[in-house]
Amino acid sequence: MTPRRSLGILACIALILGSLTGPASAWWDAGHMQIAYVAYKKLDASVKDKVDVLLRLNPDYEKWTSGITDPKTAKLYAFVHAATWADDIKTKEYNYTRDKVDSPTAGQNIGYSDKNQHAYWHYKDLNWTPDGTPLPPPDAVDLVTQLKLMIAALPASSGASDDVRSYDLVWILHLVGDAHQPLHGSGRYTRQIPDGDAGGNAEQVIPATGEPVALHAYWDSLFGGYVSPYGAIFDADAREGLASLAVNEVAAKVADPQKWIDESAELAKQYAYAAPVSLGNNPVLLTRDYETNVRNIARSQAALAAARLANLINNALK
Repeated sequence: MTPRRSLGILACIALILGSLTGPASAWWDAGHMQIAYVAYKKLDASVKDKVDVLLRLNPDYEKWTSGITDPKTAKLYAFVHAATWADDIKTKEYNYTRDKVDSPTAGQNIGYSDKNQHAYWHYKDLNWTPDGTPLPPPDAVDLVTQLKLMIAALPASSGASDDVRSYDLVWILHLVGDAHQPLHGSGRYTRQIPDGDAGGNAEQVIPATGEPVALHAYWDSLFGGYVSPYGAIFDADAREGLASLAVNEVAAKVADPQKWIDESAELAKQYAYAAPVSLGNNPVLLTRDYETNVRNIARSQAALAAARLANLINNALK
């Protein structure tokens, strides 16, 4: 569903431009880094060493650890920063190709020789309609298909090369976070938006800041701006930060990415599209209750993502 990503980029640009005159915020770098940091704290010591060996194969490893003299801190910062790499390759400096979901190479898993952005790997839309609007068929390649492929390749026993395993690890660090953002699992079709909302990118909302923003970008904006690993760690460790949140241990052991998406889609229906969000694309003023619910859901989902990410990596590499 290529319109989703183009709308997403426009939403990102709008939010960045808005940051020139107001506070910037995003469940982009900051959110993904916080999730990675909380997960890292839960990794076995031996697994941390194996993770670092794989991350050293990423071409950005030296940039991630530049100026850090303490090896322990360097390993931590590399892991935290690596969680943003799948978004970083969308920028011009990487010169990656913006490919499409129907490309013959859409579902490949070949390691760092793959110079495609694979923007459609970041989500799986469970399309639905509240008013009988016709739905398109699902994409053949998505977050779930690729995440399952990467999880299977991550153990050393998989037979995959270290290059592929490293590539998969940085994608896994990112995609587990994406899978727990409710609007990465939902595509809503209405009479007013018959071609689909691309995961909330078609609807406009006005939060307490007073700045209109796409619904998807609003949900992405709940953990702060484009910060450094140090900033993300500081925020996660702050009082009532992400690291302080308790997670249901039974839920944390759920390892099927499809179930994560199913959960996110239900949360989207219940909370993301709740009133006052309309069935169309007209900007709506959000209520305090809506914003409070969103913050609570985002925090609980991010904490759950961190716990599941840690379990995934520990199980694959211990």
